[in-house]
Order: sequence, then C-alpha cells, then structure tokens
Amino acid sequence: MLRRLQDINVLDLVLWVFRAVIIIIVVWGTIATIIENPYPAITWTETIVAGIAQGSLYALIAIGYTLVYGVLFMINFAHGEFFMAGIMTATIFLAQPMGKSGFLDTYPIISILLITIVTVLVSVGIALLTERVAYRPLRKAPRLVPLITAIGASFFWQNIIRGLYGSEVKPFPQMAILAGKVDFGGFSILKSHIVVIIAAILMLIGLYTFIMKTKTGKSIRAAAENKDVAALMGIDVDRAVSTTFALGSAMAGIAGVLYAIVFRQVHFYMGFIPGIKAFTAAVLGGIGSIPGAALGGLFLGMFESVGPGLFLEGLGIPAPHQLKDVIAFTMLVLVLIFRPQGILGERLAEEKA
Repeated sequence: MLRRLQDINVLDLVLWVFRAVIIIIVVWGTIATIIENPYPAITWTETIVAGIAQGSLYALIAIGYTLVYGVLFMINFAHGEFFMAGIMTATIFLAQPMGKSGFLDTYPIISILLITIVTVLVSVGIALLTERVAYRPLRKAPRLVPLITAIGASFFWQNIIRGLYGSEVKPFPQMAILAGKVDFGGFSILKSHIVVIIAAILMLIGLYTFIMKTKTGKSIRAAAENKDVAALMGIDVDRAVSTTFALGSAMAGIAGVLYAIVFRQVHFYMGFIPGIKAFTAAVLGGIGSIPGAALGGLFLGMFESVGPGLFLEGLGIPAPHQLKDVIAFTMLVLVLIFRPQGILGERLAEEKA
C-alpha cells in the first residue's frame, strides 16, 4: 500500500483533483439552473442558434490555422490579421460608399459578392506576401523561429492597417435584406445568423471536397505528409504551401464578411480575439484536422453562448455572460486534459511530433 502511494505522481493527482472540481461545478450549476429554470425555452433556442453562428465564424478562421499547421507544422499567429485586413479594406472602399449611395440595398446580392471578392483578394494577397517574405526563408529553421516571426507579422500587419485606416471603429452598413428575424414555429432567428450558418456549411463542404478530391488538394496532402518525398515525386512544394495559405486566408476573409454582417463594425484590432479563439477551436478539435477545426469552432461557440447561462446562472453568479471567455477556455482545458490530441486529433509519432 505504501509503495502504491509512493508511485503516485503529484502532478497527476493535482490534475485529477482539478478535473473533479470542474466537473462538480459544471454538473452542480447545470442541475441548479435546470431546477430554477430562469429562462423560457425560446430564449434557450435562440441562444443555441447564436452559439452555432458564433461557432461557425470560429470554424472558418480555425481552418486557416489547421491547414498551415498540417503542412508546415507551425502556428500562423498572423492569421487573425488576414481576417481583419480584408474586411477593413472592403468596408472602407466598397461597403460604406455603396451604403451611402443606396446601391447596397438596391442590389444586395451583387453588393455582397463584390464585398466578398475584394475581402478575399486582400486577405489572400497579404497572406501570400507574408508567406513569401517572412515564412518561406525560415522553413528549415527551428520551430521557435517561425513562431516568433508569426507573432511579429501579426503586430506588423495590425499596425500597418491602423496607420492606413486609423484606429477608430468603422461602421459596416446595415443591409435591409438581412435586418430583422425569421420566425420558426414559436421562436425567431436573426437573418444574419442564418446567413452565417448556411455560408459556413457550404464553405466547409467546398473546402473539404477540394482538399480530398482535386489534384491540387492531393498535392497539399502529400506535402503535409512529407515535403521531401513529395518533391521527389514531382510535386511543387512551394506552390502547395502557397495554395494552403491562400485557401486558409480566403476562408478567413469570408469569415470577416460574415463577422461584419453580424456585428456591423470593424476595426484594426478585430482580428486578435477571434484569432485566439479560432486557434483555441483548432486545438480543441485537433490541430491539423479540417473536420476537427470545424467541430472545435462549433463547440467553442456553444460553450461561449450556452455555457454561462447553463453552468453559472444556477450558482447565483452575477452577470454570468461576462464570464463567457472563462467558460470557453476552461472547457478547452478540461477537454485537453482527458484527450490531449483534441476531439478528432491523432497522436503524433515521436519522429513527427
């Protein structure tokens, strides 16, 4: 018995205690909230839909992280700035002028397409420039070097956009076609949330089909498996990497358009928090897995939206929704304690880790 006690690792014991405390708090708070029932069923339904919409945005941004990591095994912390720069440019030079002239409401579909095209082009252009100038020369460097470079690139683009467009918040014009709610059997959903969810589903399906079914997608998967062998087989590795950056930044640009439609404001700092959240979603789902990034984003959005009211309301904590970030990151830690590789991630072999 004494020998068994001596074999117990103190860190493992602390982790198990932490797991138990978190699980007890979550279960206790959930049961207390259900018994107290502070909200009607309609409120819970709308909260869930809002969580799905928020999670869809995280999923689109998270795909950029997971694509780059899958090919280069690096975390591109400048990805949030790709998300920000495209929609900032499109808002100032396209959306606001079209809103003032009335073109936005007269031709809403054409307007959205034009805004999306400009946003994606700017996001992809900045991403390819960053990859070519900052990342490609460091491809053979130790992993810490590209990581620090990515952080520097994030601050660089953040301050470049701030210097070009100013530090004030830019309003994104309201589109009449997306204003208001749609009623569904006793509860209502914001039209903007419906657009976000449908667009995210279509983009995720399209990206997954492209990666799995096309020749270019196969070359990206080959480069992700082993860049040296892929080069020997005639695959242009540099082109595969650039395509990966372009795909990820295009998804981030589309997420930027959807973000502006929902929140109706953009600013130079808007990429930081969603970028961190999207990275969290990628880790939660399993970094390197496209379905994992999508699932991680959905889970994170649900944790943020439903978690505060469900877990904390019954405990009598005031203003629980102000603690949504605490809930989200606590759930991340809890998931990774039980499954360190993420929900859909795979354990890496030692030589590949």
